[in-house]
Amino acid sequence: MTRSSRILHPSDFSPASARAFTEAVARAKAGRAELMLVHVLAPVGPMVGDGYVAAETIDAIERSGRQHAERRLAALAARARKAGVRISTRLLEGPPWQAITRAAKAHRAGLIVMGTHGRGGLAKMFLGSVAERVIATAPCAVLTVRGR
Repeated sequence: MTRSSRILHPSDFSPASARAFTEAVARAKAGRAELMLVHVLAPVGPMVGDGYVAAETIDAIERSGRQHAERRLAALAARARKAGVRISTRLLEGPPWQAITRAAKAHRAGLIVMGTHGRGGLAKMFLGSVAERVIATAPCAVLTVRGR
């Protein structure tokens, strides 16, 4: 295991991320590392063909999404603290892979522990792979944990 003073765990709150969270906590505890939990907020805006959406509606959706993410991150942080791990949390914005790699660089993470959804075929072609892009651009080692 690579010893690092900071491990970054990006979570999208999926089952794949839950498995990666467990691994990240175990590694942080074993290496006495700080665990930084991050979540990338999804951009909110009208989709093509949706028609007009009032700015107030978009603002309300963004606020609700941010509050939901803050609660979920706080719950994960509480679990990590209970396990005896030093913890910090951040909400990020932007394309997920870019936000994750920027955070890893800015906070000098020595390791990123993230889940993968294991998509293949058309789903991967259309949705892309955040994990693949993070692996290709991260400033540190990346450990992926298969979600299924």
